[in-house]
Amino acid sequence: MRARAHVGPGRREARAWSGERGAAGMGEFKVHRVRFFNYVPSGIRCVAYNNQSNRLAVSRTDGTVEIYNLSANYFQEKFFPGHESRATEALCWTEGQRLFSAGLNGEIVEYDLQALNVKYAMDAFGGPIWSMTASPSGSQLLVGCEDGSVKLFQITPDKIQFERNFDRQKSRILSLSWHPSGTHIAAGSIDYISVFDVKSGSAIHKMIVDRQYMGVSKRKCIVWGVAFLSDGTVISVDSAGKVQFWDSATGTLVKSHPIANADVLSIAVADQEDSFVVGTAEGTVFHFQLVSVTSNSSEKQWVRTKPFQHHTHDVRTVAHSPTALISGGTDTHLVIRPLMEKVEVKNYDAALRKITFPHRCLISCSKKRQLLLFQFAHHLELWRLGSTVATGKNGDILPLSKNADHLLHLKTKGPENIICSCISSCGSWIAYSTASRFFLYRLNYEHDNISLKRVSKMPAFLRSALQILFSEDSKKLFVASNQGSLHVIQLLEGSFKHLHAFQPQSGTVEAMCLLAVSPDGNWLAASGTSAGVHVYNVKQLKLHCTVPAYNFPVTALAIAPNTNNLVIAHSDQQVFEYSIPDKQYTEWSRAVQKQGFHHLWLQRDTPITHIGFHSKRPMHILLHDAYMFCIIDKSLPLPNDKTLLYNPLPPTSESDVVRRRTAHAFKISKIYKPLLFMELLDEGTLVAVERPLDDIIAQLPPPIKKKKFGT
Repeated sequence: MRARAHVGPGRREARAWSGERGAAGMGEFKVHRVRFFNYVPSGIRCVAYNNQSNRLAVSRTDGTVEIYNLSANYFQEKFFPGHESRATEALCWTEGQRLFSAGLNGEIVEYDLQALNVKYAMDAFGGPIWSMTASPSGSQLLVGCEDGSVKLFQITPDKIQFERNFDRQKSRILSLSWHPSGTHIAAGSIDYISVFDVKSGSAIHKMIVDRQYMGVSKRKCIVWGVAFLSDGTVISVDSAGKVQFWDSATGTLVKSHPIANADVLSIAVADQEDSFVVGTAEGTVFHFQLVSVTSNSSEKQWVRTKPFQHHTHDVRTVAHSPTALISGGTDTHLVIRPLMEKVEVKNYDAALRKITFPHRCLISCSKKRQLLLFQFAHHLELWRLGSTVATGKNGDILPLSKNADHLLHLKTKGPENIICSCISSCGSWIAYSTASRFFLYRLNYEHDNISLKRVSKMPAFLRSALQILFSEDSKKLFVASNQGSLHVIQLLEGSFKHLHAFQPQSGTVEAMCLLAVSPDGNWLAASGTSAGVHVYNVKQLKLHCTVPAYNFPVTALAIAPNTNNLVIAHSDQQVFEYSIPDKQYTEWSRAVQKQGFHHLWLQRDTPITHIGFHSKRPMHILLHDAYMFCIIDKSLPLPNDKTLLYNPLPPTSESDVVRRRTAHAFKISKIYKPLLFMELLDEGTLVAVERPLDDIIAQLPPPIKKKKFGT
């Protein structure tokens, strides 16, 4: 693949790009290279690892909660939209893989992992909640509050029920940890750590924390994290930059490790209690391991073994899985660092992962009007792409004759984040949803003016939509609700008509997260949070078929024009092609599964988030993840493991015969990254939306300044 013409300076830039020509030709594309999507992910506040399901829950500062399936290539398979009043300070899993959060609004929230919404919220009546932890059995919940109270809740099958208060302390309870036996708890506060007897609820020890910070006495020492070990040791981390070990039986300090010039904010211990990880406000993650004092000794001691600097800002939270150290913080990155001694196979499971962007699309496109709709937490932006009349050779930057225009800024009302949004292909409709409301707007264009009219009285069953999609002719709207049903809406001039609701199969309420409609409007494909894909006949309004289940989640799907072949990408990087009319996998898909994909293709660690097609090239499948754009040419042979996957182009002087012989089906470009969206606007034009990481870091608050050597 070769870049052909780069267009325009600065943020408003379009670029033309071409691939191979001749017999193996990819054709030429003019590419709008867009960098004005000013998206900044929210910082990570908490993470909670579930050992039973190998899933990771992540909460962000805007209240959003995400679920990552670590067994499915770390795919972000579920998310719960944020809420302005839900400033999450704590997150934990309990028995039965139930997920709870608590925060500064004083409420405990349970999430419905099937319907992907908040099951209920309950006031703990202790003011802002700073900490929460589940009992070792998973049947009780403990929260630490602003008013110094520690409250115990019983987890019932349907809800949680208040059981009792422990002895109230003088200051807020910032951290909590159960003893593995469930008989005692440790609670970190300001200047001290309390040890409680669970049966009586009384404090049996108060351990005063040293306020010394690098030799200087501070006014307060905040105990940000505690961990209670089986042998009775309590490990604490605090604002004086120390990791300390306490004997809970006597209430005395055993050992102190000053490790940072700033706060140590978080701690997590491995299940085997032979290793723990801490995160600091300097962006450093430290790993401690329990090692023998001498080679022949049975006596062991805690040793700081490895520091890691994968963050630029505060590491607010850490987790410890059996095979990896997990950290997150203000710089928005979720970092998963494998423990090499725990990884059996040295493949991509042994690679460091840094997840920055959501594994869902925040951008939709009006091809006919060349518009882009950008989704933010509380508003939508509509932009018209720029244009150029200039021409050039490969690699040239072409000047824009007309800059991109910011046409519309549509702000939501209320505290809820936007869940999903979409613009119709003709550009005349915009729809979006929050947790409690659904909005549909009609747009009118008159020269350079745009007017917006909201369609009123939208039915209640459309709210909490997880996915919205317009048909290619913009006459129908498809809405996936969080209750598992799919609604078909007919769009009229300024109103709508509800045509049908496809109900979930066999009484399940599995939410549908991905939708694809065929260009002719006859077929609708929907994928849920598990691996299933259902295909519906839109004309006859009935279920047509179900694609055979696959044990990895679907990350993207699309239906090809003319053939009505459904292309499905999964989180393990497998791509399947399924014939909707024939209700079976295509010959090409069977051949791919027989030979297998190239090992470098399977080792990519970001999921495919978008699939597209070229109407004049039926053998081409266009797809992308965050770090590559790929065209698969089904007429060419698949690369084997001995072939270069990211193959350089053969010289243009070579004959078409030679070029075809050296070519394979995968043409990959890594020019655009991080790539959040790529779509074919027409036969010769692509749009690529990038979000450089430096632009995100530039908009974050400055990190703690570090004293450099010699200054």
